[in-house]
Amino acid sequence: MRSYDLTPFYRSTVGFDRLFNLLDQASSDGSPGYPPYNIERTGENAYRITVAVSGFAKDELSIVAKENTLTIKGEKVANENSTSEVLYRGIAARAFERDFQLADFVQVKDASLENGLLHVDLVREIPEAKKPRQIAINAGAKAQVIENSAQAA
Repeated sequence: MRSYDLTPFYRSTVGFDRLFNLLDQASSDGSPGYPPYNIERTGENAYRITVAVSGFAKDELSIVAKENTLTIKGEKVANENSTSEVLYRGIAARAFERDFQLADFVQVKDASLENGLLHVDLVREIPEAKKPRQIAINAGAKAQVIENSAQAA
């Protein structure tokens, strides 16, 4: 249970809704632990999310990137043609949905499924207009004085 209220901040700020939503999500105690996952940094601007999805086939998984949210869903298709009866189910096969908040300019580059692990490769590509640039400093340039035409007359 959260012991603080963010409502006053919603009233006095404009454009920070996403930030407060992230704070709400981070403070919630009800975050599911299934399926387990890892987040790795594989390069300066490269990341990999690895989700343990053993028992799920490629067509039972979906990956959706919308705005700054990556959603990974898994849903098992019931096998009605099976003649066997399961006496004990220790391998989890329940449906799941896992959301990841992505930073600005982070894009999904690739996804692969191998050995029961779903790998989602991400890369942060900052546009040229947003990158820092060096500004040249001119030496010895004098400021130009612009006279007011009313005073000159």
